[in-house]
Amino acid sequence: MSGKRRVMCIVLAAYCIIALGADALAEDLEWQRIGEDNLNLSSVLVDSNEPRLIFVGSRGRILKTIDGGKNWREVFSCAGAHKLINSLTFALGDRNFICAATGNGLFYSFNQGKDWKRVFKGKNILENDCQVSAVSPSVIYLGTKGGLFISKDRGRSWFRESSDLGRGNILAIALCSSEPGLAYVASTKGVFKSTDAGKSWERVFSSLIPENIQEERGEEPQGEAYIIRHISIDPNNGNNLYLATSRGVYRSQDRAKTWEAISVYGLLTKDIKYLFVSSKSEIYAVCDSGVFRYRDQRWQEISFWLQADHPHSLAEDREGNLYLAAESGLFKTKKINFSAATDNNPLSLYSRNEPSIKEIQQAAIRYAEVEPEKITNWRKRASRKALLPKISLGAERNVTDLWHWEGGSTTKAEDDILRKGKDVIEWDISLSWDLGELIWNGDQTSIDVRSRLMVELRDDILNEVTRLYFERLRLKVEIDNLSITESKKRTEKQIRMQELSALIDALTGGYFSCYSK
Repeated sequence: MSGKRRVMCIVLAAYCIIALGADALAEDLEWQRIGEDNLNLSSVLVDSNEPRLIFVGSRGRILKTIDGGKNWREVFSCAGAHKLINSLTFALGDRNFICAATGNGLFYSFNQGKDWKRVFKGKNILENDCQVSAVSPSVIYLGTKGGLFISKDRGRSWFRESSDLGRGNILAIALCSSEPGLAYVASTKGVFKSTDAGKSWERVFSSLIPENIQEERGEEPQGEAYIIRHISIDPNNGNNLYLATSRGVYRSQDRAKTWEAISVYGLLTKDIKYLFVSSKSEIYAVCDSGVFRYRDQRWQEISFWLQADHPHSLAEDREGNLYLAAESGLFKTKKINFSAATDNNPLSLYSRNEPSIKEIQQAAIRYAEVEPEKITNWRKRASRKALLPKISLGAERNVTDLWHWEGGSTTKAEDDILRKGKDVIEWDISLSWDLGELIWNGDQTSIDVRSRLMVELRDDILNEVTRLYFERLRLKVEIDNLSITESKKRTEKQIRMQELSALIDALTGGYFSCYSK
């Protein structure tokens, strides 16, 4: 394949990648409310095999729907002063077995919520306030504000863990579906791991940042306390573990032997309340300022159309739809496409009086001087070079003695005398062509190298400016949907939007600001 064809293929491939990347960035999630408003939800449970079957935990009651949220009915009511339904969970491998950790003990149902039975009641207020539960084929793990309790006979008898897990608030429990004996427990005293179904425990993460955690930007956090919030395990890879803290998200890819901090770029706050890892191993973080998805080493806020107060927990159905339980109700996602925005679409209102993404991309290409025509011009000039001849000029002074006889009148003196003549200047000019350069010349190799580098640079610039453009558009819609009482969140998003505008200006030589004036 000739050098020219190779470059054309590279350029075409780059544009295809850019187009696909732009489509991916243009796709986002829209949230729709399911059921009643202001349910004060604290938990949600979705059957991955039957997405129409959903349970939600409200204050003092559990609601169930079998038609995807069109109709709800109460299947459980919690008595007592502390009635909050803190968490709902299925048993591993058994969707009929549901556990409900409440402020007044642990309840479970063997028939998908038709009948309920209390199987645990603590000896004091802290023990009775059950926060989380997890059920393996042989063990029920129960986390309370007074410590961890374990049952190996389906709740008929319980024993308190004797280690540090037996004291303090238990925040989250994560089980590995492919290895039922592997369990992780997050508490206020750290994260603990068991490989023998709860017989023994090892602390794998302290409430003080361990020395083997790699913080970003050269920070030295050793010895600094922080708050652990939640823990989640990758359903497709039991080696991968994720921890939500007040300082961001930490990840272990070797079963909690070592940890590293995940980038906080894109987050509005480091204080993460809840983590969810989907069936596609995508990481989602829930915090007071919204819901975020981790992709390509950065966080993207996906609470685009969401108007929910105090989000708590996430769940997923088999089709990849997300469900968010919040105090203002239950919300479900569906995909939308920004590129489909028209004058009849409300999104067009947010991009009015501003350049389109195509104009921004063209401005970025011009500013960086990476136009595709530049490569074409290089090749044209290289091919024309062979048509021009090589010109050689030469000059030489002839100093050879030139003598001649001076003749003339025979009557005058000095006639017929031998005289010396003047020096002679000799010059020449020559033209030459190398016809072989019409087919190939050495400049083509240099052009090939420079064109590949230019295509890579243009690809990077277009990807970055496209990402910034659509993130800024999302922020404008989010700001518009904020309530008047959310002044702090509004200020944070406005600052972020100004930052994005400045970054777009930096890539376009100020084109974005000049256009918008």
